[in-house]
Amino acid sequence: MSDLFWLSDAQMARLEPYFPKSHGKPRVDDRRVLSGIIFINRNGLRWRDAPKEYGPHKMLYNRWKRWSDKGNFAHIMAGLAAEHGEKKTVMIDATYLKAHRSASSLGAKKGGRGRLIGRTKGGMNTKLHAICDSNGRPISFFVSAGQVSDYIGARALLSSLPDVDWLIGNRGYDADWSREAVQDKGIRACIPGRKQRKTTMKYDKRRYKRRNRIEIMFGRLKDWRRVATRYDRCPKAFFSAIALAATVIYWL
Repeated sequence: MSDLFWLSDAQMARLEPYFPKSHGKPRVDDRRVLSGIIFINRNGLRWRDAPKEYGPHKMLYNRWKRWSDKGNFAHIMAGLAAEHGEKKTVMIDATYLKAHRSASSLGAKKGGRGRLIGRTKGGMNTKLHAICDSNGRPISFFVSAGQVSDYIGARALLSSLPDVDWLIGNRGYDADWSREAVQDKGIRACIPGRKQRKTTMKYDKRRYKRRNRIEIMFGRLKDWRRVATRYDRCPKAFFSAIALAATVIYWL
């Protein structure tokens, strides 16, 4: 088999339970098509630049578009990540993902308002909020426009926290409501206090040093060029690229 093919038999066996059922004609070889989709996303190429070993580029794009619209890639990542088995510690953080000019035209007539792209000091960006386990493996994601605060991402993610002992986050998550929400779940917060607080917030400094694992996770996701730079106008397609990268890097 060509070195261009990414997925082993064992990896395909883990993925197959999450594939949509084929209706009518059987699908073209899933391993070949998914390998082509991974190749394009990993290298940030146009679909027409896919090597011929993967088959017609229109076939690759059509599979990518159809499965992205249906949320299949996000479903695969969520299903595999649900097996994380974490009982001790999770981490929360967010990072900016640069939007390419092909994705960031925001005219209302072109449907720009719903693209989850916003203007920040660094230009046009999308923001990726994430929770990962103690090994730095992503458990859940939330995507927003770049100017959205960490608090909004926390509100979206805290409701889905697993049953663990600790949550580690930076001072951007220091708020009374977030600490109370975490405490209500029986989880202890390891979050330093904001500088504006009048009283010093105590936290486990030794435990807090482990937070670099979620930053390493973001760095590995950004090794995939279609994640580091957002070329897709459709937020579902972009979220699918993030979910696919996380699946291949951490959950297969």
